[in-house]
Amino acid sequence: MTFFQKTALAALLATVLLIFVGAIVRVSGSGLGCPDWPRCWGALWPPSSIEEVDFDKIDFEKFRRKDGDITIEKLKAEFNPVHVWVEYINRLTSFPVGLFSLGTLLLGFGFRKRRPAVFLGSVLAFLLVITNAALGAMVVRSGLKPGIITLHMALAMFLLCVLVFVIHRAAEVRPRVSLPGGRSIWWIVLILFTLSVAEGVMGSQVRELTDRLALENKDIPRAQWHETLEKSTIYLAHRSFSWVIVIAALFFFWCSRGISGLIAVHCRWAIFSIVLAQMGLGILMSHVSVNPVVQVLHIGLSALLVIALFWMLLGAGRKDIREIG
Repeated sequence: MTFFQKTALAALLATVLLIFVGAIVRVSGSGLGCPDWPRCWGALWPPSSIEEVDFDKIDFEKFRRKDGDITIEKLKAEFNPVHVWVEYINRLTSFPVGLFSLGTLLLGFGFRKRRPAVFLGSVLAFLLVITNAALGAMVVRSGLKPGIITLHMALAMFLLCVLVFVIHRAAEVRPRVSLPGGRSIWWIVLILFTLSVAEGVMGSQVRELTDRLALENKDIPRAQWHETLEKSTIYLAHRSFSWVIVIAALFFFWCSRGISGLIAVHCRWAIFSIVLAQMGLGILMSHVSVNPVVQVLHIGLSALLVIALFWMLLGAGRKDIREIG
């Protein structure tokens, strides 16, 4: 693996970590732990208690755009030191993503003439990081507006695909995914990838519903959340559609028997295992409790599934390259 690929891989892993941390922010209700941006409660270093907050340094106009009735007393009542630090750690976690994405961009200039697709991919990855950073600021300033949150997550998943693309295309000898006899499973992987993306979009909308439940129905135990969620069409569609994903994953697993290449074999098992794990986590949330830890795992595994499927899609779509393990 070249230095460029290692840098892009570091950006990829940093993005996955950020998605996991972002999931913790959402399920813990810490999205507004730092209600202003880029500062946190008017300071560069987050306060641990309300007594440390200097309200003279807070731009109240930004707060009034979200809540016209905002007052100092109301801000004091909303202060939660745990939420503050969870959100601040989330912001710190975004720094390596930007750093390694910038490194990928700079190193990508070396591919500008001989492999323009790699160069353009590195540019797109950096632009996605900048765009998502700006979108993250909008999430805070909008008071966690649902549509923006879904778009924020969608761009993060798109970034994962772009980084996988540049890592794969930058290889001197690219990994090939093939079956005995040279048969391709590209269309099967494409269908499973498309279905998984659709399920992910619905899942993000379901998470918006759980975010609203956490904010507006704090007295309702998480074990009873599914009773409210079952009144939502998008939740029922997401739950039912998961069976389509499982069937598609089983079909993929069966058709990909005898797949060649060590990486491809591991990827095949990873895809199948993640789909089954996601189904199990979904059943837990539907019939037991919308547990925060289960929610975080559910979101994080979605990112890993996107990576595995997209890598498999790239490998299966190349019939003119040598195979490596």
